[in-house]
Amino acid sequence: MNWWSTNRLRLIQNNLRETDADMDVDLLIRELKSFQANALMMNAGGIFAFYPSNLTHQYITPHLTKDLLGEAVAKIHDNGMKFIARFDFSKAHESIWQQHPEWFYRNRQGREVNYYGIVHTCLNGAYQQEKSLESIEEVLTRYPVDGIFFNMFGYQHWDYSGNFYGPCYCSNCQARFHDITGEHLLAYTGPEHPLHEAYRAFQEHTSRDILERIHELVKPGRPEIAICTYHHHCVDIVRKESNTSLTRSGPLWLYSASENVSSIQDSWNDKLISNCSINAIDLTYRFTGVSEEENAIRLYQSMGSGSGLDFCIIGAFAGYPDQSNFDKVKEIFRFHAEHEELYGQLGSMAEVVLIKPAAPEAAAEYYGMFKMLKEEHILFDVVMEEQLSAMVSKLTCVHAILLPGIQRLSVDAAGALKRAADVGTALIATGTALEQETELLAEWFGVSLDGRKQAEPAAYLDVSNPVHFPSFANGRSWIVAGMNFTRAIFDPETAEQRMPYVEPSTFGPPERAYGHRIGEDYGMAVNKRVDNDGRSRSGVYIPWNPGELYHRYGYEDYKLVMADVLRDIKPNRAVVTNGPSSLELFVHRLKEGGCLIQLLNLTGFNGTTYLKPTPLYDIRVDLAIDRRDITASEAAEGSCSQHWHLPAQAVVRGKLLRAESNADVVTLQDRVIVTLPRLDLYEAIWLQAEPAGERKELHSHEAKA
Repeated sequence: MNWWSTNRLRLIQNNLRETDADMDVDLLIRELKSFQANALMMNAGGIFAFYPSNLTHQYITPHLTKDLLGEAVAKIHDNGMKFIARFDFSKAHESIWQQHPEWFYRNRQGREVNYYGIVHTCLNGAYQQEKSLESIEEVLTRYPVDGIFFNMFGYQHWDYSGNFYGPCYCSNCQARFHDITGEHLLAYTGPEHPLHEAYRAFQEHTSRDILERIHELVKPGRPEIAICTYHHHCVDIVRKESNTSLTRSGPLWLYSASENVSSIQDSWNDKLISNCSINAIDLTYRFTGVSEEENAIRLYQSMGSGSGLDFCIIGAFAGYPDQSNFDKVKEIFRFHAEHEELYGQLGSMAEVVLIKPAAPEAAAEYYGMFKMLKEEHILFDVVMEEQLSAMVSKLTCVHAILLPGIQRLSVDAAGALKRAADVGTALIATGTALEQETELLAEWFGVSLDGRKQAEPAAYLDVSNPVHFPSFANGRSWIVAGMNFTRAIFDPETAEQRMPYVEPSTFGPPERAYGHRIGEDYGMAVNKRVDNDGRSRSGVYIPWNPGELYHRYGYEDYKLVMADVLRDIKPNRAVVTNGPSSLELFVHRLKEGGCLIQLLNLTGFNGTTYLKPTPLYDIRVDLAIDRRDITASEAAEGSCSQHWHLPAQAVVRGKLLRAESNADVVTLQDRVIVTLPRLDLYEAIWLQAEPAGERKELHSHEAKA
């Protein structure tokens, strides 16, 4: 077992400036201890070296008066913590550029990007291909670091001010692009160009190649060193960030940490996810932090989704001008430290799998679906599209799989979904998903598309059928169709058509706002059938984009449609709550027995600002249970059920971990009901089964891994 395998990381990143090279390491250690951090990430090399390097291509910060890296590694280890060395090879000092301009980025006009004396390098140049490996080797040879991290890994097309320069057209990139694709890179002009898919594949191929070479350099002789970056290939710890930017378009993404963690945690069994809460509000304003409430939500979402904690500031703590967040971050880090045995062993109880599309064009549809499921308190896992075949056992355990806007599938991914459909898992496709997969559309959904799109506004979808759409019993008959409705042809023998399409009509002036008629198209088809092999299969196809519309505009209509679809597939959920949509609910089985419920109060978020949440009262969580004894191996691996398995005569006791008091728990034959009198921001309820008649206090140390 590796040191990161226990999933108990409490990481602090001090992102050093070159002037921090003489920092007081002893003071830093005391500050880390006040957080109860167990790992430090700090600069080693790349743009600047914070140690006396012997490499001519490694620029040493002129402020270095000691071996800062060596001192920090030694003292971190003396205090029982881990050290992750940070590298950034995406740029180098301009003195290196002057010596070796062939190592650096060139735009289409052949110009470098020199940002105040720091010049962009190229992933395909010798600096990243060869010299970066020499820098890594020098650090690993000299210092017993526990991990290495690469910042801004891959292709960088922007500078720190947000100026866009486009792809690198240096001679190295041109030659390698031609070798890999057979095409000429200079012909490529951007996302709208026919070579765009080839360029994206080229980026992915070359990124994976350098990660494989780093892995080959590090792992054979040093398997205990964790490799970490933002890419998932050949790494042990995948880094994500919850951050803000003053130039980022809305809407603000409330579930940043939850989504970042889930998409990795649920897609790989052999990788750790560490989601960093970036304190700064923007790269240009690194010395002012986001609100205390936003930082807290990010950290609690990371814990709730199954990860450890990760927090970053610029420079050292001493002298940092905005320390308003520190006390709250310390409180959460300490709480995690007290109960780390529980948080390191969370197992899924998901009823739904949401696939994360690889194509960025489908992101809005995916985010909208993520938001819907969270607000409806439906337990779900996120599986990245490229990991479908690896996670097929997970796909066959849930009631439904959502495919938001995925246009095409690899052979392996299609095979994984087919296996899930064969065992009765319903497939739900939205956002004109599988538009380029004619055979799969016909087989799974009884659908064909001819490419006709709705080009005019003022179209609606009829949801007046109370059997199919009971959520609209309030009198609303039509919902807005949006502008991306695709006209689909549904097989009348297999597909039940729902949600008639209301054709556009005039909408102004008011005197002319009439004339709508029910057309021949439909906004949904449900394909339920029994094949010749006796297997029941079901698929739901929605040829428009409810997820994207909900993400962008927030109209509840779209969420209600999807809730009715999922309710039609599985009327009774394994976990239900009376909490509002602004309550984020996490429920996991513990691998050593028991269950952990986590509740996060998001009422303080008003769409643009994170404020102190309004307390919620008398929150009830109702869990279905299965009175069936299971083996120890089944319990450890997580059986294929959303229910919590309990011995026949067992009752459930619970403890509120934040309040440090007993929980109000009622055990019935087929369910467990937990009631929380008051929720301020966060609470965790640890449930354990015990034989009827017994009563004992629960202590987190009893669940040590």
